[in-house]
Amino acid sequence: MKKLHIIGIIIIAIAIGVIFISLKNTSTYADFTEAINNPNTEYHVVGKLDKTQPQIYDPKINADEFLFTLVDNKGIAKQVVLHKSKPQDFEKSEQIVLIGKMKDNEFHANDILMKCPSKYNDNKAQIN
Repeated sequence: MKKLHIIGIIIIAIAIGVIFISLKNTSTYADFTEAINNPNTEYHVVGKLDKTQPQIYDPKINADEFLFTLVDNKGIAKQVVLHKSKPQDFEKSEQIVLIGKMKDNEFHANDILMKCPSKYNDNKAQIN
């Protein structure tokens, strides 16, 4: 075999490995009930911030831990431990997507996505 053929086979094998690894790491959307029933599976949980409950973030103690309560789309509220710093404009978010797993009675999130109110919505109201 030529060196070019061997290099080609190695590149194809690496590409197949990367595809399998990326398929293994995909998570699905769920609510807290499903996350509780499958604590070893990573989920995307969609919900809204419960503004009646306290938010705990003290960067002097641990800058990578933020605690708050989220209410999922089915109305179930759970304590969330976000293993990141508190996002900017967190209280203004309309909807939150957490990526993580249930552990005991808390949802431990590694990442967060926030849908914030659009600045363009106010302009539409003024134009009409």
